[in-house]
Amino acid sequence: MIMKTLIKLTAVRVCLMLFPPIMAFYDGCKKQDELLNARPDAALNVPSTLADVQSLLANEDIFNRNYATLGELATDDYYVTDGFYANMSSTEQNAYLWAKSLYPAGAYVDAWSVPYQAIYYANQVQQILATVPRKAGDEAAFNQAKGNALFFRAMAYFDLVQTFALPYDAATAASEPGVPLRPGTDLTVKAPRASQQACYAQVLSDLDLALQLLQSASSSPTQPNKAAAYGMTARVNLCMGRYDEALKNATASLAVYNKLQDFNALDPSAYPVFPNYSPEELFHASLSGYYNLYSYADTTLLRSFDGPNDLRKAIFFYKDGDGLYEFNSQYGKHGSVTTGISTAEMYLTKAECEARAGSTAQALSDLNTLLVTRWKKGTFVPYSAKNAADALTLILQERRKELVMTGVRWYDLRRLNQEAARAVTLIRDLNGEQFTLPPKDPRYAMPIPDTEIQLNPIPQNQR
Repeated sequence: MIMKTLIKLTAVRVCLMLFPPIMAFYDGCKKQDELLNARPDAALNVPSTLADVQSLLANEDIFNRNYATLGELATDDYYVTDGFYANMSSTEQNAYLWAKSLYPAGAYVDAWSVPYQAIYYANQVQQILATVPRKAGDEAAFNQAKGNALFFRAMAYFDLVQTFALPYDAATAASEPGVPLRPGTDLTVKAPRASQQACYAQVLSDLDLALQLLQSASSSPTQPNKAAAYGMTARVNLCMGRYDEALKNATASLAVYNKLQDFNALDPSAYPVFPNYSPEELFHASLSGYYNLYSYADTTLLRSFDGPNDLRKAIFFYKDGDGLYEFNSQYGKHGSVTTGISTAEMYLTKAECEARAGSTAQALSDLNTLLVTRWKKGTFVPYSAKNAADALTLILQERRKELVMTGVRWYDLRRLNQEAARAVTLIRDLNGEQFTLPPKDPRYAMPIPDTEIQLNPIPQNQR
């Protein structure tokens, strides 16, 4: 009862003080708190023990759910019909067509507010741990708690810069605006937009410190471990174009844990197709729910799957009554759309970086290790390539198919558009009109919510 009260009071206080509009967020927090029976004791306002910290960090609503979906909504993973579009929210419609303005006036934007909520809690955890006396035998628990907080904060900042900052470019990162960095819990501080360089440095620093504290295994896929932290570090470095570092960390992640799901053991007719937690998951996280995520798979993408022996088409998609293909969530707990770290992503990241380094044979070996688990047993013929360039093209094609609707396509569009040979223009056809998103367009950074700028006058993204 005491811990439930602690979490309830802290959550409500944070909701009221940190996230606009106040009532919209309070209502969301209220739903989470309905199961908690509060006790009217003012002394219980502030979490102050290791057990309190562990309870804060176990809150999946804060640290595992509601990662930003705006990027995925803007990708070419899916399309909608004219009729489907008419039933979407205005934010979804605007994101789908890459409009310059996305949100209704005064709207609560979870893509901005939820990561900062996670950052607040992560900072609070570190402040509490700095004051809690350590008892004999508590060292491992203290380290895990601090490592968790650092990992969660890194995830939140990465989510923010991938949504609200332009793609990373080493030549301009020191001057390009990122997002506000909030190192503490003082909600009166108005933080400016830090540079992209500072934001990515913060993410990598948090992950590096987390790696020194986290254990090789965790109690649940919703809690990070060393494999997940290495994996997240690989993801960040890949988005920065630091392929040597991405390779090093993807390799380290797979050295800790490398299990893959044999798709032959899955039933495409089941719902959800995947178990609540797949054995491939290094860290479970899910995207916030939007109507678009239940739309139709891109037809060009569907055609890229290689016949009936490639099981992924039947596993990732299902045909509805109109003959259109809809998306089956990957690794989805209760059917959620996941964006966490997986061994499949690590094999693909490792293979890509090896191909970029000219290690063709090793790159193809890693790719084939993954793909043999995706094809009907006994039918897969290992892929080959004439050279590293051909291997890289093949690996990126498989990455496109394997990581569909996980949020990764948004990251990949942003980074690969920096390479002229791999840049693509996205095209939508709707109601007789055509809409485009060219490479390096400023709309690859979403607008910051007006409600945030009213509270903290920071520069808006120009779209």
